[in-house]
Amino acid sequence: MGRSQRHRGTEVTGAEREELNRLSGLVVDQCIRIHRDLGPGLLESVYETVLEGALRREGLKVARQVPVDIEYDGMSFKAAFRMDMLVADRLVLEIKSVEKLSNLHAKQLLTYLRLTRSPLGLLLNFSGETMKEGIRRVIDI
Repeated sequence: MGRSQRHRGTEVTGAEREELNRLSGLVVDQCIRIHRDLGPGLLESVYETVLEGALRREGLKVARQVPVDIEYDGMSFKAAFRMDMLVADRLVLEIKSVEKLSNLHAKQLLTYLRLTRSPLGLLLNFSGETMKEGIRRVIDI
């Protein structure tokens, strides 16, 4: 059995960690390719649409504009937020096309991770000169 980490009520095993790393690697590869082909600075919706198609072509399950509920103290708030993309029901993607990523963007992604109990998210900024400088990994364990 692989080593596991506690993740807000769920266990993340070594095998799951490896799968998340594989998925995030595929996403990063596609983002770099898309950024190289389309260039920086287009609307976020363009990158989101094209990335969804590229990931589906790779055989991945992808959902866009996923509603995020809030459950608190016996109350339920349906579709309080919408996250840009969810890959394989585990990897949250937040797509940006901004001059510079801020801590607010990371907090937004962390909010989605916690509310969906997802362990890993990628903050992807397509506006930079290179895609590599616009990738942040956010882990919530």
